[in-house]
Amino acid sequence: MPQDGNVSRRKVLKGSLTAGAVGLAGCLGGGGGGDTYTLTVGCTSSGSSTMRAGQAMARAMNEYSDSVQFDPQTTDGLIANLYEYDGGEFEAIGTGIHGYSLAMQGEAQFADDPVETLPHLGPLYTRAHIYFVAREGSGVEGVSDLREGGVNLYPIQPGFGTRLLTEQVLKEADLWEQNEIINVDVGDAAGAVEEGRIDVAAVYDSNSVALAGWVQEIDVRNDLYWLPTDDDQFIETVENFSGAAGFEYEPTGWEQDMSKLTDVTHTWTLDAGWAFGPDVPADVTYELCRIAHEHSDTLQESDETSFDYQDFETHFAGGFLEGAPVHEGVADFLEENDAWNDDWTRGGEEEFEV
Repeated sequence: MPQDGNVSRRKVLKGSLTAGAVGLAGCLGGGGGGDTYTLTVGCTSSGSSTMRAGQAMARAMNEYSDSVQFDPQTTDGLIANLYEYDGGEFEAIGTGIHGYSLAMQGEAQFADDPVETLPHLGPLYTRAHIYFVAREGSGVEGVSDLREGGVNLYPIQPGFGTRLLTEQVLKEADLWEQNEIINVDVGDAAGAVEEGRIDVAAVYDSNSVALAGWVQEIDVRNDLYWLPTDDDQFIETVENFSGAAGFEYEPTGWEQDMSKLTDVTHTWTLDAGWAFGPDVPADVTYELCRIAHEHSDTLQESDETSFDYQDFETHFAGGFLEGAPVHEGVADFLEENDAWNDDWTRGGEEEFEV
């Protein structure tokens, strides 16, 4: 993968993607043990927040739906998923709302490598709180050391939505060019820290409940500490960055004592949600919403970071964007529960072209 985080695209006809339906006939909403629709969903890497959410949804759908199965697939990240969807590789994906917004506007990497179509939005499944940790022995004592430069800095794996957001924050704060940017897959990050190739890493948790799986591995294999955010320009950038919701944060979920230099740091946040192509039947996404709402306890048993989907405004609609379509089945579910807002855009059978 290119080091700048851009993802090469395979342009294929959308019609070549098999919808995942097995003998799909008529409405999916009824019972009776009929044929099921297998919804193939581009998630991200093994152990990621998105994959954990996808596996939890797969379990819940398997247990409580007789019409839809949820099939999570590994991918190169949330940003990569937008290109994969545009290329016809997936009918549904996990997507970072920040990256989706940039793709809508043709900004950041999408200015040079745009997508032509985007999926219709659905419910959120996670909020990632991103912040810095440092390796014991690195000699780095605060974000101010990043301004001086020469730090081996890991801003998360290229192709991840958390990487794109982190890269934007760092560039906006003028902390990018003077440091050595380390580009490795998240599965190799713990080893790179162990070997001293990473001094400072951007990491994240999910919903203030648990660390991402790859961050847990870093925690187990390395001595680390939270990095003090002692740089005023960085703090101002984070707190005013559009869509990042930056604020002072006390991280959770670490096995070791991380408070060598500070008890709090600053986080920049990324919301992520499920999104679906218009060819996915409305009954399929309605069923997904119904299962999430009625069986949140099962989702949380499988993935402790899962949302409690009793909150329509935050967890179902928290990722909706002005001008972006909401998938028809999601809109149906919200309307039925008196939670639809007419300011939102209802999707239909047409692709969302940008």
